[in-house]
Parts: sequence; structure tokens; C-alpha cells
Amino acid sequence: MFTGLIEHLGTVSAIALDENGCTLSIADSAPILGDCHIGDSIAVNGACLTVTEFDLAKQGGFFKVWLANETLQRTDLGERKVGDQLNLERAMGAHDRFGGHLVQAHVDSTATIVHRVSDGDSLRLTFQFAEPSLLPYLIPKGYVTIDGASLTITAVDDTHRTFSIMLIQHTQEKITLSKKPIGATVNIEVDQVGKYIEKSVIAALGDGSSSPLRTLVEKVVEEVLVKKGIVKSS
Repeated sequence: MFTGLIEHLGTVSAIALDENGCTLSIADSAPILGDCHIGDSIAVNGACLTVTEFDLAKQGGFFKVWLANETLQRTDLGERKVGDQLNLERAMGAHDRFGGHLVQAHVDSTATIVHRVSDGDSLRLTFQFAEPSLLPYLIPKGYVTIDGASLTITAVDDTHRTFSIMLIQHTQEKITLSKKPIGATVNIEVDQVGKYIEKSVIAALGDGSSSPLRTLVEKVVEEVLVKKGIVKSS
């Protein structure tokens, strides 16, 4: 589990591709490797990946992760090049302050930057989903994870399949998103709370059983119909 608060920016130092996936080497990462162990989870641009090798003494501290084809298909990590910077966050410790929101680092889909404009010291960015079915999970002032960073949604446009966020100056300096141009791809994880609520409601209403929620909804509907004179009170 993660918080979406980026700890450090690492640099892609090597990429080794084969038919089964990709090994990614990330350098300049010493600040987050002091307590690292083989098998630990690190969120890389919002994707939870397993450390397969690391060395604090080389390349400013480097570690390697394996990207399966599923990860390459769902994220923008297959587009990264040597020299690119990546957002990094270690898995949340039980003693840590919880300053972002609950982030699994399981990327749902990608989105494309379609608009960016400065607003004083801040930067406003608008994104268009590759997967429009995720839009129902986004609400103004709700959370979204973009490239691993927990951010607040400022606007949602269901018609154009877009949503917007704003980056204050401090955040612009701490994550890679502010450097990405229009047309760039980003990794998106929507708030998991919305997914659980949707599944629970569908399960309660869709199986025809007399669950407490279904009974409540039926009662409210009946009261509205009676009030409008459409049906008689039972």
C-alpha cells in the first residue's frame, strides 16, 4: 500500500527488453534504498514493482525491477527511455504519516495530457482517458493517482472524457508530471473506494434478493410513486 506522496525522482539507467517483458534499472535512488531489501515493493510512476537487485554504492544508488508484459501494456513504462526521470515511493510503513490517499499502485489505465496552462505559480493540466469507463470514479475534489502522485481533481467533463488537476509550485518541483508536454501519456489509478462502493451496490441490487439496501431503495421508490399519485398506497 502507498500514499501517493512521491519521495524521490530516480533516473532510468538501463533497459533490457525480451519477449517476456523488460528489466528496468533505475539510478540516482540512494535516498530511498537505505532500508531496501530484495523483494520489496517500490511504486515506479505509480506501478507497484518488486526490487530484484540493488546497490547503494553504484550509480548514485540503483535498483532493478522486472516489468511483465501486462505492466508494459497497462502503463507508460514501456515508453520510458534511458535518462528519463521516474516518480518513486516506497511502500507505506505502519508508523508513517498518511498524507495522501490509499494507493495500491495498480495502474488502471493511461490518459493523455490534452491541455496545460499556467495559473500564477500553479499549473493546470487536463487529461483525456484512454479508458472512458473509469470516468464514473472521478468527482471534483476527489482523489486520483497520476504517475504515482496523489492529486486532487478540480473538474470532470463526462462529455469529452476529460478531467483536470492543478499543481502548486512545490509539487511541480517534486514530481515528473509538470515536465510532460501536451500529448504525453500518464499512468492513472482511480480511487479504490469508489470501486468497492460500486461493487457492493451492484451486488445488493442486482441479485433480486431482499437485502437491506434493496428493501430501502424499493421503499423510497414506492413512497415517491405514491406521492406523485402514480400508484396507490399499499
